[in-house]
Amino acid sequence: MASEIVPPEAGETEGCIQCQQGSKLVLFVTGKCHWGCDYCPLSDNRRESPDMFANERRCSNFAEVIEEGKAMRATGTGITGGDPMLDFDKTVDAVKTLKAAFGTEHHIHCYTSIPIKPEQAKELGEAGLDELRFHLLDLTLDRYRDSVNAAAAAGICVGIELPAEPDKSEKLHALLLQLNDSPVEFLNLNELEITIGNQQNMDVRGFNLAGGITAAAEGSAALAIELKEASEGMDFHVKFCTSSYKDSGQLRNRFKRRGEATLRPYEMFSDDDTIIFGAIPCSLEDATDDVRELADTLGLHDGWIRYDAPSHRIEIPLSAAEEIAQHLSVPVMMVEVHPTHERLEVGVVNLNSIR
Repeated sequence: MASEIVPPEAGETEGCIQCQQGSKLVLFVTGKCHWGCDYCPLSDNRRESPDMFANERRCSNFAEVIEEGKAMRATGTGITGGDPMLDFDKTVDAVKTLKAAFGTEHHIHCYTSIPIKPEQAKELGEAGLDELRFHLLDLTLDRYRDSVNAAAAAGICVGIELPAEPDKSEKLHALLLQLNDSPVEFLNLNELEITIGNQQNMDVRGFNLAGGITAAAEGSAALAIELKEASEGMDFHVKFCTSSYKDSGQLRNRFKRRGEATLRPYEMFSDDDTIIFGAIPCSLEDATDDVRELADTLGLHDGWIRYDAPSHRIEIPLSAAEEIAQHLSVPVMMVEVHPTHERLEVGVVNLNSIR
């Protein structure tokens, strides 16, 4: 499925609009979280980890975070975890650093399950946080009301974000009435997903896959649509984000945006929004001579041919690789990578019969 950008709904929050466009940097500030939600999809390499990740890139400092933001031409950032409030000082530093690097117009939203103290809400507002999304552990506003009020008073747009759990219909309908009598400006309902990280717990609760090629839980979409319809006329916006759109829309739009900003002259996009190019294996000691010979033979200008030391190969346009493949006694390949910092290799096709 090709990536697409869905037009925003009336009343939709800025954080969601930018996320759908793929222009939001995803900043994972910490894997710390002591709630143990049984539907948590977090992977094992991030769960309880103190490390930061900017998109898919592991970062040891904020300079690397800013570098990744520039690489994708980020217009905003979504701060997530774990629970960012369990490393509150780092989260505040992240907001301040991002605003200083990209300007006050750089839109920042943050997630938490913690009913933060009013003074923390004030500090986040003063740092420049634009939007705070609460995940209500008990599906009621009761424990969070003071936090919500304090965040709104600090000038922060306040919302609620929850998975649409098929067996929580009664509680979620009751929550709509609570939210209508609060400063909450939006409720985001995400289609519940069954992943490797939560499959056993989902089996225990009796949830099955909805079918098709998504990870969606059966019944989640129907409940979300029902809640959205029930909220008509209420004083806040309800958005339903499907599992398939998170993958085919938001994630791929972000990948594509980063790829467009960092695409090398000899690379091109595939129909799947991956990057493809031609490649020829080459040792480091032969690289200089082989690059010069290939450049002269194929008429390639600077920037259109490059030796990649980590992978021990010469990279060239795919069209040039196809042209020369049958004339070389060494492997010539088409390589496909994700447009991420690590450039994860997802496919290699031999263009000649040599292996």
